[in-house]
Amino acid sequence: MNRRLAPVVLPLLLAVAGCTSGPADDDPAPRPAAAERPSPFRDCAALSTAPTAAPSGAGTTASAPPGASTTASAPSGSGTTASAAGGQALPELTLSCFTGGAPVALREMAGPAVINVWASWCPPCRKELPAFQRLSERAGGQLQVVGVNSRDSRGGAQSIGEDFGVRFPILVDQGEALQRELKRNAIPLTLFVDADGRVRHIDASGALDDAQLTALVRQHLGLTVPA
Repeated sequence: MNRRLAPVVLPLLLAVAGCTSGPADDDPAPRPAAAERPSPFRDCAALSTAPTAAPSGAGTTASAPPGASTTASAPSGSGTTASAAGGQALPELTLSCFTGGAPVALREMAGPAVINVWASWCPPCRKELPAFQRLSERAGGQLQVVGVNSRDSRGGAQSIGEDFGVRFPILVDQGEALQRELKRNAIPLTLFVDADGRVRHIDASGALDDAQLTALVRQHLGLTVPA
């Protein structure tokens, strides 16, 4: 009986052994370390230059009604959104650019802009990043889309950019300085900044999709972005 089974059993054992013997010769080579790969993100050199395609008068919002608050702060850790009737200036922070070069002073960043605070280890951040990339493409130069990578590894951030096709400029905030200034301890966060550099709205509701981003840009920045 054993002699009869041997021709059947032996090929099966060899087949199983082949599945765990390592990558085949035609398998793709391991991805080089992040430091050895070019950054997928754009540099930050143009962040101080105002968008050129914004129509006349775009990027402004209605003035605040009498007695309205002019701040956009919210309780620490709030998972809701906060609107700024009169807007508040961006914090006086200077952050490095993921691609290197001169650091960027947030208050010198030209608006209108949508600033997304994210990290590769944050599931809702990963979910919404492609929508921000599409917004940067759909905006047609009406606004800037900027990312702030928070408390993340360079390799993790770069891999997400490569895998999800994220190309807009990314600033680095490993110490969560921006979140502290905004009195927020959760991400993702999205700031809607008008042409005067005032924060008109801070969204902390979770992963945003294309329709939500389009509506928020229209509501808080007065810009109509094509669908």
